[in-house]
Amino acid sequence: MRISLTPRAALVALLALPVIVLWPTWWVLVILAALWAVVILADALRAPDPRRIRVRREAPSQVRLGNTVTGRLLLTNPTSRTASLEVRDAWNPTAGLAAQRAALRLPGQERRAIPQTFTPTRRGEHRSRTLLIASRGPLGLARRSAQATAPGRLLALHPFGARRHLPSRVQRLREIEGLAAVHQRGQGTEFDSLRDFVDGDDVRSIDWRATARRRSVVVRTWRPERDRHVLIVVDTSRSSAGRLGEATRLDTAFDTALLLTALAGQAGDRVDLICVDRIPHLSVIGSTRTTVLHDMVTATAAVDPALVETDWELAARTIGERARRGALVVLITPVDAAVVHGGLLPVAARLARDHPLVVASVADPALEQLAAGRGDLEAVYQAAAAEQARGERAGVSRALERVGAHVVDAPPDRAPQALADAYLALKAAGRL
Repeated sequence: MRISLTPRAALVALLALPVIVLWPTWWVLVILAALWAVVILADALRAPDPRRIRVRREAPSQVRLGNTVTGRLLLTNPTSRTASLEVRDAWNPTAGLAAQRAALRLPGQERRAIPQTFTPTRRGEHRSRTLLIASRGPLGLARRSAQATAPGRLLALHPFGARRHLPSRVQRLREIEGLAAVHQRGQGTEFDSLRDFVDGDDVRSIDWRATARRRSVVVRTWRPERDRHVLIVVDTSRSSAGRLGEATRLDTAFDTALLLTALAGQAGDRVDLICVDRIPHLSVIGSTRTTVLHDMVTATAAVDPALVETDWELAARTIGERARRGALVVLITPVDAAVVHGGLLPVAARLARDHPLVVASVADPALEQLAAGRGDLEAVYQAAAAEQARGERAGVSRALERVGAHVVDAPPDRAPQALADAYLALKAAGRL
């Protein structure tokens, strides 16, 4: 606990100036200073002890980024004296607390609430660094301050803005499942039902045993196989820290992963997620279809880019441990020369031999804007550099496609839909 002065104490000290002017002697100055100190000390001692104030925090533990939640601090005064309190709840600025300071009078043996409103501006975990309570004396000249124990934690979840694209993709999925029910058996399909033969059906789909029993020609129908395994691998290295518009590349990667997770859940597939850089520091493994989306949103909320390069050999070993042969593997990582030189290409070649492989990348929309510039000499040079960068990305994409990967490269506003469409295309082709 510490004792501090208020601005009112300085005003009280100014009242002694006329006396000093009339009797400018050292002993008058000493007497006035001692009297002022005694008054300040007496006022501080009359202030209730802030360490005896009991604090309880009522606040939600989670909020979706962009939304507003409310909570409150409950302060109880167990003493018999009224306390004039100043409370400072020091959250980090991105927690979006409307007012970190509050003042109130708390009568003895009573409890009061301080309402709080949070509007986070950054995804991730937010904490209250300290909670300070200052108790002012009756004259308001001094205050006694102490730190209270009331830890605060608020998790700002990913906003999942791509959710609005889910209904249209689910409708397309239902169309694919319905159309595939009359196709021939192939990779990625399973038996659906029997029906009567109609003109145009392939005679190879006739079920001769059922035909003999029913004495009419019967054919088998197939549908896209359900309960397939989808493993999403998100690159959280330093390349994911770049800002693309209003968000980072990692935020868009998570938005893309969440839309694919929701769509795969509607298709009856199982989805797992791992984040990799130098270590696979986060994973969502084994969640049920009803809880996997919530688990991913919660788990990825506090994940930030790491300022290291990705160890793709370690990522390949982790994928080998988590995914069985034939599972769909989705790598969400930038498609540029630096990543490929870091070892992605040989790893992608090995993965493509055992799994359907999709490499999803979030492109920088600024490249398109720069490439269109022709206003002056500087704009022309910038356009040339942008075209060179786009050419390098196209070359990397072709190299990945040659080793068997399907590449999806789209700007942030189209990346989630592009990956979802690639997943639906694999379903329609019977590869998943």
